[in-house]
Amino acid sequence: MSLRDAIDNFYERLVVDAVEATRVESDTPDFLTDVVCVALNRLPTRYYRHSIDMMFYLADEELKAMKQKSLAAVKEARDFVKEHQRE
Repeated sequence: MSLRDAIDNFYERLVVDAVEATRVESDTPDFLTDVVCVALNRLPTRYYRHSIDMMFYLADEELKAMKQKSLAAVKEARDFVKEHQRE
C-alpha cells in the first residue's frame, strides 16, 4: 500500500458533493474539474486516515460549518472559472 493511498482530505468529499448539488446541464467535465481544484485551493486541508474516524470525531456543528464553507467555495470557484475560461 502506498502512503498516498492511506490518507485523504475530507474537504475533497465535501467539495465534490457541493459541485454535484450546484451542477447545471451546461457544465462540462473540464469546467467542473477546474471548479473542484479552485474550491479546494481556497479551503483548509483536513486530512484523515479512516473515514469512519473522521465522522465519529467530527462534531455536528463543525461538519455543518465545513459543508457551508465548501458550498461557498464552490460558488466562488464557479464564478472564478467562468471568468477565466480557456478558449
